[in-house]
Amino acid sequence: MTSPRVALISFHACPLASPGEGKSGGMNVYVSQLSHSLNKLGIEVDIFTRNHHGCHTEGDNAVDGVRVIHLPGGYEDASMDALFGFLPEFLDGMRNFVLKNHINYEAVHSHYWLSGWIGRLFSQELHANHVITFHTLSLIKMQSRPGEFESLQRQNTERELIAGTRSIVAFSPHERDAMARLYGANLDHITLVPCGVDLGTFRPISREVSRGNLGLNGDKILLYVGRIESLKGLDLLVHTAAQIRNVDDIDGMKVVVVGGDDGKSHELDRIKKLTHELNVSNIFDFVGRVDQDELPMYYSAADVCVVPSFYESFGLAALESMACGTPVVASRVGGLSTVVKHGSTGYLQSWRCPEAFANSVEMIMSSQNLRDSMGIAARNQAETLGWDNVARQMINIYGV
Repeated sequence: MTSPRVALISFHACPLASPGEGKSGGMNVYVSQLSHSLNKLGIEVDIFTRNHHGCHTEGDNAVDGVRVIHLPGGYEDASMDALFGFLPEFLDGMRNFVLKNHINYEAVHSHYWLSGWIGRLFSQELHANHVITFHTLSLIKMQSRPGEFESLQRQNTERELIAGTRSIVAFSPHERDAMARLYGANLDHITLVPCGVDLGTFRPISREVSRGNLGLNGDKILLYVGRIESLKGLDLLVHTAAQIRNVDDIDGMKVVVVGGDDGKSHELDRIKKLTHELNVSNIFDFVGRVDQDELPMYYSAADVCVVPSFYESFGLAALESMACGTPVVASRVGGLSTVVKHGSTGYLQSWRCPEAFANSVEMIMSSQNLRDSMGIAARNQAETLGWDNVARQMINIYGV
């Protein structure tokens, strides 16, 4: 008896790309981890993504029963705004792959609205169940931050997909309810499946060992992990650090920023300039992107992980930090209010003001007992969100 086979479509985000650089982030990790967890449970998985620098060959990346298939989808340096025009080319490539290899899929799982456009047509042709996870939605993003704009093309496509898809996955009640409120979604078509975390990779490591390996001294460590882009709210982190640095009972503090930008937005330059303007550049360390297997060392070395985003559909960095036993101070937005348990695994702030964030960070930094108790609660919370649990729920949704 052959194993069930599913197709995951991640058009613009290759799961082999390094998170924290360019547009690579939580979605890349999600697709990669989910696919391997599905395979461990007996599901054959093909991931379709567009060609990018270093990867062009169909099926040349097969690991543990999971194939990553790169197909033509426009010129490699195309901006996000230009990608919609290349979707028909990519869909044709998927059709040809199926015909050439004489395969079929029992379910098609699309990630993001661009992939959803492809997956809806592809699944109809194969008479397969179509499942979609949006990861982010344009109308929620536009509400989250003044000046944020997404194209009408994206907005309209999301509306069509939400109206026409019977299996939608939402990360949190906030996302589910926003789909109903902003897009008129049928709640019966939406299933809540929180994001997962690799509990084997992200686990507590001795703080002394972590700091020794990273060359950090006895300062208090405030950590940020993620892409450097305007929606992530790093200016709030800089202002928060400026508030804290003069507090008497905080003896020395370093702010470690892990992650890169896309090289086009100049956000990193803007944030560095702000650190100079607020006289905190000497306590900031911009280390750039680091490999996934190095991240637990950074999380474990930190006293607090700060997630100051304007919007997060889930907030994977918060969950990774918690899995490493490090408390989180985060904006009360999107899925973060589901991940972080206020007063137990960290603190959530409804107001985007440095004073509120600084107060929460100071409470954790100034009390080792509070830091340790929150760290234990954080790890316990994370242990309920392993990828195997996510994969089992997804198999039920696929109907395979």
